[in-house]
Amino acid sequence: MKAPLASLTAAPLAEVAQALRRRAVSPVELVDAYQERIERTANLRAFITPPGQRARREAQRAKQQLARRGAGALLGVPIAIKDLFATRGVRTTAGSRILRDWVPSADAALVTRLRAAGAVLFGKTNLHEFAYGVTTANPWWGVARNPRDVRRSPGGSSGGSAIAVVAGLCAAALGSDTGGSIRIPASLCGCVGLKPTYGTLPLDGAVPLGWSLDHAGPLTRTVEDAGILFDALSGGRAWRQAQRVATRGLRVGLLHDSIVRPLQPGVSNQLEKAAAALRRHGLRVRDVRLPEMGWTVVTQLVTLRAEASAAHAQWIRARPRAYGRDVRIRLQLGALVAGADYVLAQRMRAKITQAVRGVFDDVDILLLPTTPITAPMVGERTVRWRTGAEPVDGALVRLTAPFNLTGVPALSIPYGEVSGLPVGLQVVGRWNDEARVLAVGRLIEALASR
Repeated sequence: MKAPLASLTAAPLAEVAQALRRRAVSPVELVDAYQERIERTANLRAFITPPGQRARREAQRAKQQLARRGAGALLGVPIAIKDLFATRGVRTTAGSRILRDWVPSADAALVTRLRAAGAVLFGKTNLHEFAYGVTTANPWWGVARNPRDVRRSPGGSSGGSAIAVVAGLCAAALGSDTGGSIRIPASLCGCVGLKPTYGTLPLDGAVPLGWSLDHAGPLTRTVEDAGILFDALSGGRAWRQAQRVATRGLRVGLLHDSIVRPLQPGVSNQLEKAAAALRRHGLRVRDVRLPEMGWTVVTQLVTLRAEASAAHAQWIRARPRAYGRDVRIRLQLGALVAGADYVLAQRMRAKITQAVRGVFDDVDILLLPTTPITAPMVGERTVRWRTGAEPVDGALVRLTAPFNLTGVPALSIPYGEVSGLPVGLQVVGRWNDEARVLAVGRLIEALASR
């Protein structure tokens, strides 16, 4: 591989798009370079359906459009798609055995928007079966591996998308997030993941898991890339607005409640370093408490169990053995959730949302870790704390799920490492305030590199 191409496969989306616009590289050359890397890293199990000749044909068309100075913010840029979003003429499995032969006749809404922006659709990435889990240990399509350490989990459910970004197998990727499924793999693998405000990005044509919790969003190498891709997906101008946001004087709330404890010492240290760096740059950092957050774990559990079981009601009754064991058990348990319990969970959810709304009267941004641990070993089931054991799955969603329940935007940014493994910090903002979230995220990203 030519040296410039080798460096470009590890470059941010913004740099890739610029190189394509300058015609310093052609989309076909770029696709071939990524494809070569995909073949060399097959052991990571990043893709269920790798990009093939169809992607190369799209790249050829993009090359012609670039020669004619065609429009499109992502013209010729290879974007990987979580295999939960329908793609016309390309198999869409949702990581399942049940849909292993489904070839949709129409694109999901966000895939349509990516095409309109000129992106090259670059394969379908691996995920936890039906997105119902946080490990991407897929029984049908292979156990995904963390590119930073193949003995470790990449997280999930958008594990394949995060792997593809971090391993340099695409310029960026599309993921989905129901309890942390964009932000968790971003944290564990070491990339940027944005869960925007609930409802901002359409989910038509995406296989549902929890209707009131599902979000879509980008996984990228940089905060700028996340902003560029989010704007292409939303048709908005959040990234342009973010570049005009003055961060000095912003009020940052450090969440201090039972839900944030325990943390691995290294994760806690990185959070403290980030808070100190923000203070030095003129942001007003203070501790805040949200005791209602203590109810988020059970509220999320009841809500998701009921909604996922409703979404899968027909298949789980007719074909229970067509599911992997962990997902089958979750769906069967969800069928036992009483209607009264679901209603009570929504009442508590409203109280949590109101508490979050109240805290944003006092601060502009919340800052907390994305995950309380770095990447666990593949197959590891419990985290050992001084106070006892916690299930790995529970630990990984503990700090992300509250923001699915409330629907506020949340961004995970890499900030430092612990024993060679990345730490993710989470920036959370008011509803529809992605611009400020991105602006603070960009500042934290810059501070992390110093």
